[in-house]
Amino acid sequence: MKTRQPFSLTDEEIAAVRSWVVHEDAHLIVFNKPSGLSSQGGRIQAHTLDDLLWAFARSNGKRPELVHRLDRDTSGVILAAKTKPAAGFFGKALQARKFQKTYRALIAAAPEPRAGLIDAPLRRQEIGRESYMRVVEADAEGAQASQSRYRTLAANEQGAVVELEPLTGRMHQLRVHMAHIGRPLVGDVRYGGALTFAGRAAPRLMLHAARLSFPHPDGGRVTVEAPEPEDFAALRQAAGL
Repeated sequence: MKTRQPFSLTDEEIAAVRSWVVHEDAHLIVFNKPSGLSSQGGRIQAHTLDDLLWAFARSNGKRPELVHRLDRDTSGVILAAKTKPAAGFFGKALQARKFQKTYRALIAAAPEPRAGLIDAPLRRQEIGRESYMRVVEADAEGAQASQSRYRTLAANEQGAVVELEPLTGRMHQLRVHMAHIGRPLVGDVRYGGALTFAGRAAPRLMLHAARLSFPHPDGGRVTVEAPEPEDFAALRQAAGL
C-alpha cells in the first residue's frame, strides 16, 4: 500500500469516483468503472482509477488498491481492497479462480451455436508499442491455456447481446475468443469488430463487466452487479434487444 499521494485530486474527480461506488464494507470497495478510464498505468497522461483511489485514503496515508483490472474501454464492476490483509486474501482467491466474472457484449450476429465454451490458447504479441493477443496451438511457444463461456441473451436481424464468462484471466481474452469464432465485439477496432450497430456508430468497445462474484474475507460470497451504462443500453435499445 502506497503511503504518499503523488498528486492532488480535484473536487470533481473525488465526487466522480465516489459516485461510481456500488458496494462498500470494511474490507473492500466495488466500483462501476466508466468506459474510457484506464484501471492502472497506461500511456495516456490522465488520472487512472488507481490514481483516483487516493480519494479514499485513510488518516494513516494508506489507500485501497485494485485487485484486478479492466481494459480502458470496458465499463463495469471492478474491486479494490481497503486493507493489506484483504488485498492478500483477494489475490489468493483470484489465483485459485474463485472469482466469477460475468460480462455483457454486443455483437453483429448471434453465434452458432447460441451458447458454448471456447477453448483456445492465447499468446501475447507486441507490435510496435501495442500489445495484442493471438490464438495459437496449445504446444506453441508462450501459449497460455484460455477458456471462455458464452451464451446468447437476445438476438434479431440487427445483432445480438451475449453474456460472457472468462474461466481464465488472459489479457483481451473475451475479445480475442469472440473474434476467433467469427463474432468480434462491436466497436472493437483492434480485433475486427463492427464500428456500427443498429444503424448507429459504436462509440467504443461494447463490453460491460455486469457482475462479479467472489469470496469475502469474513466468509461466504458476495455478488455485485453494475447496471449497463447509457451508451451500451442505447445501442441495445436501438437494435430492439
